[in-house]
Amino acid sequence: MRKLILILGAVAIASAQQTGVVAISHRGEHLKHPENTMPAYRAALAAGADYIETDVRTTSDGKFVIMHDGTVDRCTNGHGDVASMTFDEIRKLDAGAKFGAEFAGTQVPTFDEVLAFAKGQINVYIDAKRISAQDVVDAVRRHGMEDHVVLYGGVELQRGVHKLEPRIKMMPEAVNAEVARRIVDDLHPPVLAFDARDFRDEVIGVAKEAKAGIYVDRLGPADNADSWEDAVRRGATGIQSDHPAELVLFLRSKGLHK
Repeated sequence: MRKLILILGAVAIASAQQTGVVAISHRGEHLKHPENTMPAYRAALAAGADYIETDVRTTSDGKFVIMHDGTVDRCTNGHGDVASMTFDEIRKLDAGAKFGAEFAGTQVPTFDEVLAFAKGQINVYIDAKRISAQDVVDAVRRHGMEDHVVLYGGVELQRGVHKLEPRIKMMPEAVNAEVARRIVDDLHPPVLAFDARDFRDEVIGVAKEAKAGIYVDRLGPADNADSWEDAVRRGATGIQSDHPAELVLFLRSKGLHK
């Protein structure tokens, strides 16, 4: 049995070597830079990541800013709900001072700024926290990034975006085998998203049967070389990490990254 497992693992690695595994930088390189800011995204690019993950929300006056939480409290010197604040109010906030004096004055970026920065340099993993399908499509089209983004969000949002712009790569959460099968039958997504809860063999099998990409979060305790190798062996075609530089070096050492 152990010999069989080793053989299957070697086959999986060989398959990944043919196609590569993409490195996704979670909220940019946010361990040494304030998360979801332009300094963090520039550092992720320098680290060799293939994607920057960015959390998009809509302000009270219909503008699009990057903020993981529903409030600005944790990451800025301000207080309040993003959805209740105007764009100008949010742009006046300091998104870097809490992280360190060298980042003082860093603004909360806009979705357009992130897309403009990424064009021609890096792909964008859009985590749609609060934004409509039409607004996603309009922003991506403004920057000619239709073939260089992947969209994470609810099924209804994915369905709406796909109807408006089929070139945008959908990536719904797998959840479990039953839900994954329904999603595959309904949306035929090119990629399924996985986290620690749904990265199980029976769910991975659904993605493989559908010939969908497998992008998995390896965050927290699972964000290390052993877990990355396990993910690749089990079929991951993309890994999201808080350690993009280390992940890229790992993938290169395995012949899985350019």
